[in-house]
Amino acid sequence: MKIIIIGLGNFGRSLALNLTDNGHEVFGIDNKMEKVNLLKDHIENVICMDANNEEAYKMIPIEQANLGIVAIGENEGSSIVTTAILKKYQNLRIISRSLSQIHDTILNAMGINEIIHPEQDAAFRLTQQISFNYALNYFKIDHQYSIAEVFSPSSFNGKSVKMLQLIQKYSILLITIIRNVKLNLFFYKKHQIDSKQVIGLVNEETMLQNGDILTIFGKKQSIIHFIKQENIIHPSYSY
Repeated sequence: MKIIIIGLGNFGRSLALNLTDNGHEVFGIDNKMEKVNLLKDHIENVICMDANNEEAYKMIPIEQANLGIVAIGENEGSSIVTTAILKKYQNLRIISRSLSQIHDTILNAMGINEIIHPEQDAAFRLTQQISFNYALNYFKIDHQYSIAEVFSPSSFNGKSVKMLQLIQKYSILLITIIRNVKLNLFFYKKHQIDSKQVIGLVNEETMLQNGDILTIFGKKQSIIHFIKQENIIHPSYSY
């Protein structure tokens, strides 16, 4: 995907680097040369440009882009003007960062359906991580149901999914398992690296192993109850 990111502060820069690492063609824009210089050796295309100058867009391949992300985080007015300019390009899907509730209202009035709040989202994820205690990751599906990744308790080692009776005991469903595996390099056993592998959909006969990470589905309170009841703790390795 060809993506234009406007605003290369902490959020925009991280986004540009991560999207590039994931194989996307990223074009970064900022009006401050020092921010441009931080990225020029890491992404293929980056330019110092005033994104509020409509004429300046003739210098970039915006007609060929699939997605435009307005990541400006310091100037609400500049963000709104930039979003308005991008709206003129019918080929472009637009994601815009909002800095306030009023900003939200303006973006909604402009017909922007994809609005992001990086600081609020980060705070929400941290809150959920703290609330869920040792949950590694958490995704809220609706006001009732969630998906969480949690460490498998040591008491599960060597037991089958059927033996655990997670639905009967906790009203949660085990979707899949992320497992530590050893990968051989250059076809020699002495060259091995640790890696993590999703084993696919589990069944009743799937056996749990030490170090497994469980991806579970259920009501928020059911997941929290499971974590507390099984006394799930953070193992010594990093995820």
